Parts: sequence; structure tokens; C-alpha cells
Amino acid sequence: MKRLKHITKFFTSVAPELGGGGLFASLEELIEQRQYVAYLRKLSQVKTLSHMAGDVKSAFKGRGMELEEIRSYAYGDDVRDMDWRVTARKGQPFTKLYAEERDREIYALLDLSSSMVFGTKNELKSVAAAKIAALLGWMSLENKDRFGCLVFDGADNLFFKPQNNKANMMVILKKISALSKEILTLKNSQPILKEKAVQLLESNIKSQAVVFVISDFSDFNEDFRRALATLAKKARVYALNVFDVLEEMPPLPGEYMAENSGERLVFDTKSKYFQKEYKAYFKDKRAKVSDFCQRFGIRYVEIRTDIPLHQQLKIS
Repeated sequence: MKRLKHITKFFTSVAPELGGGGLFASLEELIEQRQYVAYLRKLSQVKTLSHMAGDVKSAFKGRGMELEEIRSYAYGDDVRDMDWRVTARKGQPFTKLYAEERDREIYALLDLSSSMVFGTKNELKSVAAAKIAALLGWMSLENKDRFGCLVFDGADNLFFKPQNNKANMMVILKKISALSKEILTLKNSQPILKEKAVQLLESNIKSQAVVFVISDFSDFNEDFRRALATLAKKARVYALNVFDVLEEMPPLPGEYMAENSGERLVFDTKSKYFQKEYKAYFKDKRAKVSDFCQRFGIRYVEIRTDIPLHQQLKIS
């Protein structure tokens, strides 16, 4: 197991040769994420099966306190909204509909630190994370919510106050695109801890805000967990765990060499023991994040970089 941990350090710090695409998020790609908003809206009325524990779409379906109407119960309505008085009087089920909340604050905490600069198929984790942040931003604007963003690149925190206008959205997307390219060669002599980014966001948001933490949660230490737990007391938090297929399934049987900072390591993946331990190691890492989120009321969603992102943000 110690050798396996040593190997994974190489896997999570070396960027692959992906050609021109997938290395950084272009502004055009981030703008293109807007086209998937309509697709996701259609899913709000469709029950889908998913392996995800969280319900990202529900973040944009907030229920207000103002009663809008009472109508006949339809399949899929929340039974908690049943109007039992009217149901008893009419002899058939009726439900209450509430006016949907508007003008909420939606935030994305986007992790673009060094561990996100990794990918073996389609794109780097940092690119996938940037696209998710863009998609959430467009969904917020379409829903007439205010979108804010905190971008953490390991060396600095950039905070954008929430607004509901396209101009502010474009400012955010341009900066995300630029940073996703800069981090390919960024070397941090004194990296900022991730919990500092969470604490900065927590100190700037209002209560009842919705926060999406988009990260690979590679450095899930006690301080980071404590900061997330504190944030969850103030806001509705979603943890979007971005990972590469190689962080779930071992490479094909054979001998491989990894290199990082001049250090090389050769390892053999042929043995069944190696493959079993490999899968168990990464599965356990994700399970620890999932268990933590469940304990503190944080919605947990897994995002794999080789699957279309909008297909993984389905309702559960």
C-alpha cells in the first residue's frame, strides 16, 4: 500500500500529452456551456436514475414561502406539500404550489490548484472543473439568481461578488480561462492552503446562499474538513468531486514509468493484487469525502472527466 500511495503522487501531479484540446479551458468553451442549460431544465420534470448522491438541479428549484396555488396532486409532487384539508373535502389528493425563490446568491468555489492539472482522457480535471463553474453560472443567470465565484489556483484567491448580468459573467469566464492556462506552468513556492479559500468565501456570503465546491478533494485534511463543515452551517453546500478515469480504474496490465521533478518510478500493473489495491485505494478516498458530506448535510456529486459533464448533473 505504501508503494501504491507513492505511485499515486506521480499520477496526481503530472499532466499528460493531450494535444491542443483539453489542456486549458478556452473562453469559447466556457461560453458554449450555456447551451446545456435548456437540456438540464428539461430534466427537472423527468425522473432519472443516477449513481450520484446529490441533486444539483434542485439547487435551482428553490421553494419560496408564498403560496401560489392549490391543484390536483400529480405523480412526482412532494407529498410534504399535500393539502390534507382540501384532500379530505374533495375526496381526492390536492397539493400546494409555492412561488419559486428568485434572486438568490449562487457561488462556485473553483479549485484550480496543482492537483487539478491532471487528465488522461478528453481533458484535465482543471478544464472539467472550469466548464462546470461556467455551466452553473449560466444556470444561475437563466434562473435570475446572482452568481459569484471564488477561484483558487494554489497561489492566490480571486473573489467575484455575485451579480445577475452577462457582463459580470464574461469577466469571470475570461479570468477562469486565463488561469486554466497559466496553471500549466505555475510553480508555487508558498502555496495557499485550500481551507483559506473556503474561509474567505464563508466570510463573504450571506446565509442561505448556495455554494458549489468544485475540486478533486485530493488534500482532504482536517483543516479543510473543518472549514467545509463551518461553511455548511451558513450555506447550502454541494461538493462536486472531479476525478479522472485513472483515479478509478488502473491502467492496462504492463510496466509503466512515471516522472515528477526529475524523480522516476517504474511499476508493474499486471498482478491482480495491484489492480485490486489500486481500485480500493481510490474508492476509499472518494468514500471518505462522501461520508463526510453526508455527516454534515453537504450534497455530494461525483464528476468523471471522460463523461459529458451535463450528463452527470442530472437529478437523482
